[in-house]
Amino acid sequence: MPLEHELIARGIWPLCGVDEAGRGPLAGPVVAAAVIMDPASPLRTSVRDSKQLTRTRRERIYEELLSSGDVQFGLSIVEAPAIDAMNILKATLAAMAEAVCRLSVQPLAALVDGNAVPAVACTCYPVVKGDMTEPSISAASIIAKVTRDRIMARMEELYPGYGFSQHMGYPTKDHYAAIHRLGACPIHRRTFKGVS
Repeated sequence: MPLEHELIARGIWPLCGVDEAGRGPLAGPVVAAAVIMDPASPLRTSVRDSKQLTRTRRERIYEELLSSGDVQFGLSIVEAPAIDAMNILKATLAAMAEAVCRLSVQPLAALVDGNAVPAVACTCYPVVKGDMTEPSISAASIIAKVTRDRIMARMEELYPGYGFSQHMGYPTKDHYAAIHRLGACPIHRRTFKGVS
């Protein structure tokens, strides 16, 4: 049974799931989402870890989450210069904290994907691989991933030649080749190995 179901059964509500997209890329922002999903929402059965969904299915569930009255979400984006200034872990935790703060209802608890938790006013439960087991974290994973992918598709238009809409800024062979050929652009993380 997912931890969030146990917490809800104990009367700990509202609670949110928190996840991020973009810790590993060489370019672009890290995006965090916090999601409160009604315990009776039918969407609980359709959300899965964003990485396990096809792009088409992920996009469809994203639209369903955003249009559903059963779902509240907060979103935060930390850009590359801030990531370079504070390091990726601190930037990720800062984005997560801001996403929780942007919820219209402040939760009593937050289930956070991974083993590190942000500094927020509610009780946090770190859940390693929580995006695979906790519906609210899975929903946050989808919202963060689709939001970031759309940002990177726009970056392809601003900075053509890097292939951002294909690799989303991740360290692929083609991306390294583009950096070698063109140099780093303004959305590259200068402190990441292989960029500067």
